[in-house]
Amino acid sequence: MSFLQQKQEATAELLDGVSVPAGAAWITSIRDTAMARVVDNGLPVRRDEYWKYTRPETLTAQDVVPAAPFDHGEAPMFDEIDRLKVVFVDGIFDADQSDALEGEGFSIECLSDIVNTDIHWAKDLYGQLEANGQNPVERPLAALNTALAEDGIIIRVTGKVSRPVNFIYKHEDDTSDAILHHVIKVEEGASFTLLENGPAAARFNKVLEVDVADNAEFHHVRAQGRDHERRAATHIFGRLGKESTFKSFTLTVNGVLTRNDCVLELTGDDAIAHVAGACVGDGDFHHDDTVFVTHDAVACESRQVFKKVLRNGATGVFQGKILVKPDAQKTDGYQISQSLLLDDDSQFLAKPELEIYADDVACSHGSTSGAIDEEGLFYLRARGVPKDIATDLMTLAFLAEAVEEIENGELADCILTRLEGWLERRRG
Repeated sequence: MSFLQQKQEATAELLDGVSVPAGAAWITSIRDTAMARVVDNGLPVRRDEYWKYTRPETLTAQDVVPAAPFDHGEAPMFDEIDRLKVVFVDGIFDADQSDALEGEGFSIECLSDIVNTDIHWAKDLYGQLEANGQNPVERPLAALNTALAEDGIIIRVTGKVSRPVNFIYKHEDDTSDAILHHVIKVEEGASFTLLENGPAAARFNKVLEVDVADNAEFHHVRAQGRDHERRAATHIFGRLGKESTFKSFTLTVNGVLTRNDCVLELTGDDAIAHVAGACVGDGDFHHDDTVFVTHDAVACESRQVFKKVLRNGATGVFQGKILVKPDAQKTDGYQISQSLLLDDDSQFLAKPELEIYADDVACSHGSTSGAIDEEGLFYLRARGVPKDIATDLMTLAFLAEAVEEIENGELADCILTRLEGWLERRRG
């Protein structure tokens, strides 16, 4: 029996008795097609090329590994920011804890409220970017999300929105298994900022599809939840039009297993896409960033900046690819992934890739892994700074390049404050 046949049979057994949720004809068709992709391709296993560094078993098993909610005693993330709050508890929208779903320059609805409507603008976008993102690399957990998600947020942005929308994911049930699918369409000339924070559930599968039209801007900052035992597989699919901007930053601390996929298509000339992440892992911690950026237009710019600080046996993974198609001349592609290993037990696994079919490009990638700079540490200690505080200062300096990718200074300061607090508590 071939490897693919084994995957398909195992997947069919796992999905036995599972059916797509009911809804209007348009979304039922999309869900059925997505489920067919899952059945045909199979759910991920360790032998899959893009899963060889990360064990997917607990993300695909029928039974959820219990994860206890963790009270970190901090004020809610982004609490000092004026924003529209949208709250989910174990993957279920909570209207009582959320603000009214309304605002100037955009419309916002729950997926559960539109799935039974015969006509809705989201039918041309829901699941479409995810489907595009299956080629050339299969992403079966994202297809499974499209097939089974019953809730999420649908946003259409028509103006320049100054007040961010904040998705807040709360975790209360030890065995919660949350699936959410969000769709955001940023119309021509519009701008929008999305914030996300919280652990969400014991196991979390999330898809975010973002269509950024010509001359539009999308900014995204998220802080993944602090619960020690949580597991998550998240996916961002983005499509960029002419002279558009897409910028996303992710902060991750804690979590037994986190896999963040980001798949971007630059389809309009002079588009800009920046994806960045900072992660700090301690002990039983596995964090995987997998990024695929396709340049399919002229004079586009992309940046991938990822920094990981690991200790006490933590594992960090980075898989990043820049694909430049033949007509994507004058491409500027930059990719850097670096890890700071604070002991001999931790490890960083990296697979940077460039695939270029155009001849007028400037593309580069680099990946480094090493211990803390002893010379810099000596310099600080010689000036009276205790070793543990000096180590934290150098850790923050190491992460700074990734945090600087956040365009909004207030949000960047918020992220740095949380990092400082986390390091201080670990020091204590």
